[in-house]
Amino acid sequence: MKRIVMLSCLLLFMLTANQVIAQEKIKVTDDKTKIKTDTSIVKTKDDKTKVKSDTYKRKTKDDKTKVKAGDDKTKIKTDGVDDKTKVKVDDDKTKIKTDDDKTKIKVDDDKTKIKTDNNQVIVTNPGGMNTNPYTASYSSNFVIGNPAHTNMIVDMWKDWDDNAFDRHNYWADTITVYLPDGTVLKGRDSTLAGAKRFRGSLKSAKSTIDAWVPLRSTDRNEDWVAIWGTETDTWPDGRVEKMQIHEVWRINKDGKIDLMRQFTAKPSPQQ
Repeated sequence: MKRIVMLSCLLLFMLTANQVIAQEKIKVTDDKTKIKTDTSIVKTKDDKTKVKSDTYKRKTKDDKTKVKAGDDKTKIKTDGVDDKTKVKVDDDKTKIKTDDDKTKIKVDDDKTKIKTDNNQVIVTNPGGMNTNPYTASYSSNFVIGNPAHTNMIVDMWKDWDDNAFDRHNYWADTITVYLPDGTVLKGRDSTLAGAKRFRGSLKSAKSTIDAWVPLRSTDRNEDWVAIWGTETDTWPDGRVEKMQIHEVWRINKDGKIDLMRQFTAKPSPQQ
């Protein structure tokens, strides 16, 4: 009787063990481990890990990671050593790729493309729907422009501070200047004379720049520079005036400034 019971227990144990082994297999050899189930396979070796299932695949090695999902067609690849990242999503057609200082972003739904290569940036929205409540009457299609144009405008600000308007010859003969009080200056000679006259009435002028950006209007083929900062003027009687300034400058095809619009505001008491 004892033998029958022992044989029965042994048979039950063997059946249970075979069922467990059928569902999951684990093998450990030194620092290598393998685990296998009905839905996934996991393999680890040193600092390398591989995971495979019915829905996704993942592989990690050091700081490198690869993820692939077949259902939603998502692919992610990161390589921390080279600082390279690739992301691809086929459903919403989004692609992101970074390689050192190069970045590419493409979104087909809203048709927006961004590409940076060193300091070059391109942003386009060809044929995309305008979701804004207004339509720009001049242009809404701008890309990053020529940095050399920014240097020209910064030189102009420095010339104003130093009262040295003859230091650079950047103004076109047909320049037009729109001032905040409604004054409009036309022509190089009259504009230069007016600038010298006003700056000469000041004891000193000192500017600080908050930001600048060169721009190019792709639909008008025009180059612009936007700049904003603060100007502090001291009058001969010791009176000090501080003004926040925003300006947009247009550079023509000859590389000369042919238009400038200036907007000013008084700083708030907290500034």
